[in-house]
Amino acid sequence: MRGRPNLYTEYQSEMGLFPTTTKKISVALLGVIALLVPFSALPFLGFLGDSGWLVLINKTLIYAIAALGLNLLVGVAGQVSLGHSFFMAVGAYTAVVLGGEAGRTVWGLGLPIWIWLPAAGLAAALVGILVAPTAVRVRGLYLAFVTLGLVFIGLFLWRNLGKIAGGPSTGRPWPELEIALWRDMDPIISFASDGPLWWWLTPINWLPWVHIEEMSSQAKTYFFVLFFVVVFALISKNLMRTRVGRSWAAIRDRDIAAEVMGVAEARGKTQAFAISSFYAGIAGAVLASVVGRMIPESWDLFLAIEFVAIILIGGAGTVAGVFFGTFFVVLTPRIVEDTTNWLATQSSEGGTFAWLGNLFIRTSPDDYIGIVSLDAYGPGLSIFQLNVVLFGVLIIVFLIVEPLGIYGIWIKVRNYWKGWPFTY
Repeated sequence: MRGRPNLYTEYQSEMGLFPTTTKKISVALLGVIALLVPFSALPFLGFLGDSGWLVLINKTLIYAIAALGLNLLVGVAGQVSLGHSFFMAVGAYTAVVLGGEAGRTVWGLGLPIWIWLPAAGLAAALVGILVAPTAVRVRGLYLAFVTLGLVFIGLFLWRNLGKIAGGPSTGRPWPELEIALWRDMDPIISFASDGPLWWWLTPINWLPWVHIEEMSSQAKTYFFVLFFVVVFALISKNLMRTRVGRSWAAIRDRDIAAEVMGVAEARGKTQAFAISSFYAGIAGAVLASVVGRMIPESWDLFLAIEFVAIILIGGAGTVAGVFFGTFFVVLTPRIVEDTTNWLATQSSEGGTFAWLGNLFIRTSPDDYIGIVSLDAYGPGLSIFQLNVVLFGVLIIVFLIVEPLGIYGIWIKVRNYWKGWPFTY
């Protein structure tokens, strides 16, 4: 209802998947944009279809799958977890044992993707079920420390289980993203090589300014990952609307009161851990397959902190907030790097913004003004360290100023304009 954006007259409307016309139109537009991205068909944003940007966007979409799972656990069920990277590793190593090729020093069964990908999620979910009883006994900060310990246990295991993880410094190759009926058979669809997505889908002439003879592997991977993102987002959104999701929210808000009212706390927390871990396992398997080769240290604490940052910066407990946070956290390092290099160029060439570059970039050991050092001069921060500091600052700022994150800011802006000029 215009002017009253939070007013609903019946529960069916409030609990709808897309309860307003604005949301329906927005989702439709986002769907069109998502389909046009890999074809470089978006006006002013055609560069997103370039190979380098598609690699980054694919990583963002994979992170979104894992973040959707963590949002169910942390944002909806209220269970603090710092061990999401551990569950991603469980899924990834399950995938490589089932789908990878066996070697002299590593295990592998060479099974097709329709076996190893679901198995990756199920293995992670099983580990999540084993961890869940701890969540019943401890809460809050203590639960965070328990899940944090999983990360370090995992790092120790992956470094020492060479038959599964490969060499500590080299890792091992993961199975490629390709759909085949059985091992050693020609793939029906290969997402890891250039060519048609499907035999009847080439050339592509959907729009007058789009003509593609064949698709790059990055573009094909993009559609593969996008399909899973849409499916898992719909599942996540519907879970939040069901009896199970409402029981998680009751546990989050007041677990003792929820149990007194008949909510099975132990079962609810176990369900949340299992489903969240399933999401993480799928995301870990796909991420490792897209990257191709990952070392045990890839599944470290910083990766887990990235997902916590996604939830807190985007907006805990909301699907839209997960996407806001994921794109912000994954794309920000690239934007920071490009901006820093541009400022360095401005400073060295005496451009219009040379004063800003001189203030921001450390150019020599005797320069005590700049805070970023591109050549390791003095005590300045590297670009990676700058991104870590930036994430930490943003988490603190959003926790204090806007607990709902970017999604909360969007809600305030939307409600202001929907209610204008009666903004009270």
